[in-house]
Amino acid sequence: MRRALVVEDDPDIVELLTHYLAQDGWSVEGVADGRRALERLRAASFELLVLDLQLPGLDGLTLCSEVRRDKRTEALPVVMLTARGDEADRILGLELGADDYVTKPFSPKELVARVRALLRRHERRESAEVLRFHALELDLGRHVARWDGQAVHLTAKEFALLAALLEAHGRVLTRQSLLEQVWGYSYADGTRTVDVHVRRLREKLPALAPFLRTVKSAGYRLADDEA
Repeated sequence: MRRALVVEDDPDIVELLTHYLAQDGWSVEGVADGRRALERLRAASFELLVLDLQLPGLDGLTLCSEVRRDKRTEALPVVMLTARGDEADRILGLELGADDYVTKPFSPKELVARVRALLRRHERRESAEVLRFHALELDLGRHVARWDGQAVHLTAKEFALLAALLEAHGRVLTRQSLLEQVWGYSYADGTRTVDVHVRRLREKLPALAPFLRTVKSAGYRLADDEA
């Protein structure tokens, strides 16, 4: 049975999420403290993390950042729970590596639907082939990136963004389409998130940077030609 860790200090929300996720085939463990959650993630294996932003001990943004820095959990699907007014925190959460967010108050059925969609995206990645471009090799199944045979550490979102650009075979992808495809997130002002991640890819893969082109007023493309 798939295992989910719900990190939330409101016991009513934990009970609600446990009920609906269990109905969808999940074994759910609830933790109310951010530091305790980090200990559980390091001690056990989970296939999903549902994470509140406002937590005692260690806040949700810091916890998400720690999850993405650890190679054991860097690809773990993460859904954040946020208050409706925390727009800046939602955007920051996506930049730190959250895969999706749900605002409170929320429909538990919507959250389960979001989780299903998120897992389908991950499963497609795991069943896919190795993508190549010049000296770049992207193993989608093993979630490993290499340049000229040397491993390059990418966060889950950086990896997914690079995969989307490779799979486009030189086509221009708009910031909005990348935001929806990679983050599953539809919000126009959040396109800054895409720019930040493209910049990080250029920094981590400087030899690839000349081919990772910004198309003015459009988006990004990965291609040999200048068009």
